[in-house]
Amino acid sequence: MSEIAASFGIESALKELGLKDINEGTSTGSNNFSNGDIIESYSPVDGKLIGKVKATTKEDYNIVMQTATSAFKTWRTMPAPQRGEIVRQFGEKLREKKEALGKLVSYEMGKSYQEGLGEVQEMIDICDFAVGLSRQLHGLTMHSERPGHRMYEQYHPLGVVGIISAFNFPVAVWAWNTALAWICGDVCVWKPSEKTPMCGVACQNIAAEVFAANNLPEGICNLINGDYKVGEMMTKDTRIPLVSATGSTRMGKIVAKEVAGRLGKSLLELGGNNAIIVTPDADIKMTVIGAVFGAVGTAGQRCTSTRRLIIHDSIYDKVKDAVISAYNQLRIGNPLDENNHVGPIIDKDAVKMYQDALDKVVKEGGNIVVEGGVLEGEGYESGCYVKPAIAEAKNSFEIVQHETFAPILYLLKYSGGVENALEMQNGVAQGLSSAIMTNNLREAEHFLSVQGSDCGIANVNIGTSGAEIGGAFGGEKETGGGRESGSDAWKVYMRRQTNTINYTTELPLAQGIKFNL
Repeated sequence: MSEIAASFGIESALKELGLKDINEGTSTGSNNFSNGDIIESYSPVDGKLIGKVKATTKEDYNIVMQTATSAFKTWRTMPAPQRGEIVRQFGEKLREKKEALGKLVSYEMGKSYQEGLGEVQEMIDICDFAVGLSRQLHGLTMHSERPGHRMYEQYHPLGVVGIISAFNFPVAVWAWNTALAWICGDVCVWKPSEKTPMCGVACQNIAAEVFAANNLPEGICNLINGDYKVGEMMTKDTRIPLVSATGSTRMGKIVAKEVAGRLGKSLLELGGNNAIIVTPDADIKMTVIGAVFGAVGTAGQRCTSTRRLIIHDSIYDKVKDAVISAYNQLRIGNPLDENNHVGPIIDKDAVKMYQDALDKVVKEGGNIVVEGGVLEGEGYESGCYVKPAIAEAKNSFEIVQHETFAPILYLLKYSGGVENALEMQNGVAQGLSSAIMTNNLREAEHFLSVQGSDCGIANVNIGTSGAEIGGAFGGEKETGGGRESGSDAWKVYMRRQTNTINYTTELPLAQGIKFNL
């Protein structure tokens, strides 16, 4: 254990979460097993080994699926409010282990400890939401055109839900899916990112503890580990009616094609290229807070991170100077130290992507106004610490049109009315999150209108980053069109059934058709 890990209590956190070492891997319920290759998890904080897991083999996967499909037959028959009680207990366990799990998230992924705690709080919040939802899963009753008939629709669980999550939110996005799927009567098979496998094992351990305490069968919560080849086992498996996948647009297109090829359902949460429009009527102080947190929070590795700042030319220099001044105050370092604002990015591959993006924006004619670069020396030994950078650019630049998962903010200038800014904002392939900073009611309403933002999330006077679990989360275009978390997102985890009951002694046919025998 490194000096950083020891001083911030990582070893005790691992013990509290039931993490050992090489024994972790594929899991159904409380049993860990696997015959696969070793996956080592190194922390981007200090470059040290956290632990090891075993990859899931085809044989392991089949055991998981047999256990899951068997457990579904029991789980689906439990009344939804009783399933809600299990989810409530899971939320209570998360409250007990919030500090430990938050530290692991910070240490394995690299986000700040406060963000790690916030991610666990999102898990707790979705559990609370799901518990209430367990008494509100509703259908619809409608009038039949035939006398003496009653017609209604209801929702039934789908079965086994496959979940593929990304490294940047190693626990919360899984919980968004799982809590709702459990309430709906589904069981889950989860493949976390191979870059954050220890977080996956920790969550599996917590869930298994709750299910075992309630004498429920193994297989309601299942874990598989590995790279994309393990994910392919789920996308090709007809026993999994729904695959929820979070990650890059490239990955999402592969998942969508594979699942659609077998007429399954996919829930996709993919890339974002999020912008904040800053109008002449914006509050500059609020703008700076929203833009800076959106751009550098989680070291720019959120799907909702602010990538583009679209500023009216009349206030461009004022906003640019204010944002640059804020960047000069950023502290970069160990994310477990709450005095730091920015931690490392996930690994050295991500560092290269960051460097390539900065090189490309310059080649395309951009101007770097806050220099980037890789930090070296004491405290930066992992090689994963980079400086948040700002570049003046054009929306048409190829690099600006793509999502770079790193702390790079592009400043773009617009003139004229807000419709010109919206044309720039919407002029990318992604459509996840968007925001406008303005005190002008007409501009705000236009932004939210049918002629306004084409994104799944549109905010006024708050940034692009961050979402409450009460609202449905997701985006349009190459973001995938999926919706998770709040509102009526639960419906995607269920199948709809229309029912008609004839309580008469006759059998009238629809549309008045006569069929006399």
